[in-house]
Amino acid sequence: LLSQVFSIVVFGSIVNEGYVNRLDETEEHCIFNRNHNACNYGITVGVLAFLSCLLYLALDAYFPQISSVKDRKKAVLSDIGVSAFWAFLWFVGFCFLTNQWHASKEEDNPMNEGGDAARAAITFSFFSIFTWVGQAFLAYQRFRLGADSALFSQDYMDPSQDSGMPYAPYTNEEDATDAVGTYQQPPPADAFDTETQGYQTQNY
Repeated sequence: LLSQVFSIVVFGSIVNEGYVNRLDETEEHCIFNRNHNACNYGITVGVLAFLSCLLYLALDAYFPQISSVKDRKKAVLSDIGVSAFWAFLWFVGFCFLTNQWHASKEEDNPMNEGGDAARAAITFSFFSIFTWVGQAFLAYQRFRLGADSALFSQDYMDPSQDSGMPYAPYTNEEDATDAVGTYQQPPPADAFDTETQGYQTQNY
């Protein structure tokens, strides 16, 4: 959210007050040393960074609905790469705008018009570096957290679909009958009666 706000401040400041003209001129020039590339760079980076923020906010909202593990991994890796890329662009923009601002001549803007807007663009370009670095760090933390969990692993398998669970071995009826036939039949009841008859009780 901070990255969005900073992007709006940067390109909004340049668009509104980033172009001035001398008293004897009608054509407006960029306030940063009359270098149109500096103003164009700040506006372009600010607008595209704002759109990138909107895109990844939508992706974060849709992320829990992504069922594919590979797609989740790609989304997090792209977040890391894009955030690091924008941090680099804001660093370049901060250095570029600062250099051109210090190189500006006083006679090009004798009334110092748009000075606050130029300083605001430089300041929030500097702040944007840290916000995008922070986003890249948070995305990296999410990637590490996902890599350590089973849901983010390429080898993850739904336990309900795991075919490697052990089952009891199957035996048909014939095998069961043969197995039972190998046991000895219990002795008949008459055998116990015969042994009992041969036993004499003793009186005490």
